[in-house]
Amino acid sequence: MSADHQEAVSVVVTTRNSGQMLGACLASIRGQNYPAVELVVVDNHSSDDTLTVAGQYADQVVTIGPERSAQRNHGASLTTGSLLLFVDADMVLDPGVVAEGVDLLHSSGLPAVMIPEETIGVGFWTACRALERGCYIGDDTIEAARLYSRSAFVAAGGFDTDLNGGEDWDLSRRVAQRRRLPRTHAMIHHDEGRTRLRTVFTKRRYYAPGYLAFVRKHGRGAMAQGNPIFRAAYVRNWRTLGRHPLLTAGMFTLKAVELAAVLDVAIDTKLRGRVRDRSSEVYPVVNERERGSQAATTGAKHR
Repeated sequence: MSADHQEAVSVVVTTRNSGQMLGACLASIRGQNYPAVELVVVDNHSSDDTLTVAGQYADQVVTIGPERSAQRNHGASLTTGSLLLFVDADMVLDPGVVAEGVDLLHSSGLPAVMIPEETIGVGFWTACRALERGCYIGDDTIEAARLYSRSAFVAAGGFDTDLNGGEDWDLSRRVAQRRRLPRTHAMIHHDEGRTRLRTVFTKRRYYAPGYLAFVRKHGRGAMAQGNPIFRAAYVRNWRTLGRHPLLTAGMFTLKAVELAAVLDVAIDTKLRGRVRDRSSEVYPVVNERERGSQAATTGAKHR
């Protein structure tokens, strides 16, 4: 496909108090070796410099809530590309992500493409998270699509706005319709910053209602994705985990903390009869994060 006739890829990035890491994310999108890229940032009422940073890179910057699914759907409605890529503000893309994803969409004839992720950042707990993330490469039960044809996205009704957590898995499952989706070799680098157990618990507790709703929506077939402890990926990668016993112990500590957060929400919801709004707990924690040095230097010069 010649450069003059390349399909436009519309990239939607959702933000909320994301100013610290957003520049690296948007620079990596502008640095793609695929020129036909449209960039839209959809912000959820940030109180930091997110909008200022976004304005330096994006074709459009809009503000809307209440959560990520609604932001993504609104962003998609503003774009013009025939292909849609959804990226989080703490992600940095390899330069070939878009080009390789487009090639796979055309060569496979399938409606979506998965893009594998690796965790970057600093500190022991982040290294444990990186070990965990490495176990999921190539795992259809954990990875979800990020690049979609617009027609498939629209036909599926977009992201489920009732899910704030698990919405990526949900849309990917509905679009794939039990087909195995292709995945790129080019990767997304997910900047976890300096992971702290307190932050892990607070964030998982915030997203837990969405994960619980995802499991209720898809039934027993979703348990492989929805449960944080018992995953086949750990069995398949037992040799790798065995070579790093200290990190493996830390990884399962993180998973136990996540499970405790989910159980806390399940019990709290049962007692209260409704889901408690915890957004005020999460976003200050996210905004205090310390960025990893790698993400600070990754990305390309913007327009």
